[in-house]
Amino acid sequence: MPEKSSSSTPAAPQARVRRRRTVWAAGVLVAATAAAVALVATAGSESDPDRSQPETSAEPVPGDSAPAGPDLARRDTDDPLAVGSVDAPVVMVEYSDFQCPFCGRFARETKQELLSTYVKKGSLRIEWRNFPIFGEESEKAAHAAWAAGRQGAFWEFHDRLYAEPRERNTGEFTKDKLVAHAKAVGVEDLTRFRRDMESAQARQAVDRDREEGYALGVTSTPAFLVNGTPLLGAQPTETFHEEIKSALGESKNEGEAK
Repeated sequence: MPEKSSSSTPAAPQARVRRRRTVWAAGVLVAATAAAVALVATAGSESDPDRSQPETSAEPVPGDSAPAGPDLARRDTDDPLAVGSVDAPVVMVEYSDFQCPFCGRFARETKQELLSTYVKKGSLRIEWRNFPIFGEESEKAAHAAWAAGRQGAFWEFHDRLYAEPRERNTGEFTKDKLVAHAKAVGVEDLTRFRRDMESAQARQAVDRDREEGYALGVTSTPAFLVNGTPLLGAQPTETFHEEIKSALGESKNEGEAK
């Protein structure tokens, strides 16, 4: 959906807050990447071949302390690329590529358990960010997923693309095959799907997600933020349980302190 914009004066402080949060998150993710290279390699993540080192250009605002953590959750009630209550105490932001095998493993295994354990109970919201880094077919799949979301079928499309391991850039995600996947999951207006998939809006939406990730220092997939805490790679399911439970505890403590 189009973003609302405003030219009023209060927008300036909000922009500075968002900038400080991005600076904080970039530093945390860069540090986490450097400290966990060996762990990520064994846990499962794939790096962007064109961005082997995290890139950051933002500078801290002088005289202003960083907040406790980055709040990059959009909590948009109309976001078709999100699942779970907008009021959930924990939001997990996921940066993934449809050609990443570790992203597929997370989708088929860990995510299903998180949906039943937390999302359905209202304690977790998952917000997807398209982060295509493995070439043309990754781009096409991301655009197609966004287009499926326009007709309320993003998660069905997501599950189908990840349903089985696929060889990267071997014709699995050509335009015709993506249309066939859309038809299989019940996307009703395939003419609109094709139009949306190739639209400037699709490119802009995907670019927005990807640049958000790059600004944080993300260079491999999958990558996550659990209430601002970075989690890199397809970690064991128990690791996600631990992070979510920790975030839930912190959220409860903050609520009691108010």
